[in-house]
Amino acid sequence: MEDRRQHSRQSTELQLEVFELHTGQRLGRVVDLSFDGFMLFSDTPHTADALVECRLVSEQVVEGVCEIKLGADCLWSRPGADGQHCWAGFHIIDLAEDQAAALEILLKHL
Repeated sequence: MEDRRQHSRQSTELQLEVFELHTGQRLGRVVDLSFDGFMLFSDTPHTADALVECRLVSEQVVEGVCEIKLGADCLWSRPGADGQHCWAGFHIIDLAEDQAAALEILLKHL
């Protein structure tokens, strides 16, 4: 598979959870993150090509940042080896200027 990422993804020591913006449903835990996207480990499968508005929430406040709101497109989803979990890759497609600055702060601390 060809890797078309413009920014390399970094695994994170931070506990980052993703929640659907309007329902508050937990979508999963961030495994790696870049300015362009993220990979989730989840208890529930995701649908490829689905658009989500979500909140990326850090368990730890980093330079005043504890949450980032963004829009993302699920590019792919695969079942985990145990058959009970799922991996999914998301491309960030909507990020306000202030949220982009917050994401940069988080990325500095990964």
